Amino acid sequence: MVTLLQDRQNPAGQPDVVPKPVRVAGRVLQPTPVFDTYWRFASARQAVYEARLAGRSQPWSDDPILSAHRFTNCYRAADRVSQAVIGDVIYHGPQQWEDVFFRTLLFKIFNKESTWQRLTRATGEVRWSGYDYQAYDHVLSTAFAKGERLYSAAYIVPPPQLGEKRKHRNHLRLLELMMTTGAPRRVLEAPTMREAYEVLLSYPALGPFLAYQFIIDLNYAPHLTFSEMDFVVPGPGARDGIRKCFGPAADGIEADVIRYMADSQQDHFARLQLPFKGLRGRPLQLIDCQNLFCEVDKYARVAHPEIAGISGRSRIKQAYRHDAAPLGAWFPPKWNLSD
Repeated sequence: MVTLLQDRQNPAGQPDVVPKPVRVAGRVLQPTPVFDTYWRFASARQAVYEARLAGRSQPWSDDPILSAHRFTNCYRAADRVSQAVIGDVIYHGPQQWEDVFFRTLLFKIFNKESTWQRLTRATGEVRWSGYDYQAYDHVLSTAFAKGERLYSAAYIVPPPQLGEKRKHRNHLRLLELMMTTGAPRRVLEAPTMREAYEVLLSYPALGPFLAYQFIIDLNYAPHLTFSEMDFVVPGPGARDGIRKCFGPAADGIEADVIRYMADSQQDHFARLQLPFKGLRGRPLQLIDCQNLFCEVDKYARVAHPEIAGISGRSRIKQAYRHDAAPLGAWFPPKWNLSD
């Protein structure tokens, strides 16, 4: 249960310029200036996405930080890799749940489109019934020997200790283990997203953050009907962003803070008079608010260098590079977001 508190007033009787305190999980949190930056960033970043989607020419923003650095979209499902997962992996190929589960996690373990394309070119139709460890390992080992990167740098997937010497081989063994011990069935039969997440969490090397990201991806499939508002697992970047927005007072209640942001989004966009129509009318979900905290953490390194997070990082590593590829915008049909 979260509520906005009343505006504070300064000695002259005028409202303070700082955002008013909020109550989250029984605590009163005093937002920093980064809190309002969170909403301004969301509005501006979504406007960039919509401008690109409409085919408008650059510049898409007059914000120098947003223009100079790479930031993910407000909506996780709108990002390039998620679009590949949805359109090229989940909804492309045999639609039996076992195959969809296998394809999705095979892609997500590496999280790199070139690795997926390499496997599909070499093996043809990717499905569990046709899986052969030696064939898949040969494709990946050959690429590795040529110095090609198999994994995305977006996040680290630790290698499980399953008896192989190479990281990618242990990951193939992990996927085999999941398939042969009934993970697809148990995820499908789970009554809640949290229980489905706990199935994934029970496997080696899948910590809370990765298990949550993987269940979000699997939930794009038509077979699962969980709401993205069911629950959230804050990642390290989100914790940094939350610290910058609320200070140490929010430590330990980060999931509640993310829910507060999702529940109160319309109030804050209206308060700051910011345009935000959502994703074809779809409001920000918990996973999106979690991701936005990660992006605002990065943005604040330049916009609010005096406000510290947890990691102590002080610069944004990735510069913006124009991608001439067409922007995808196809979402799970069950969301009813047809253009």
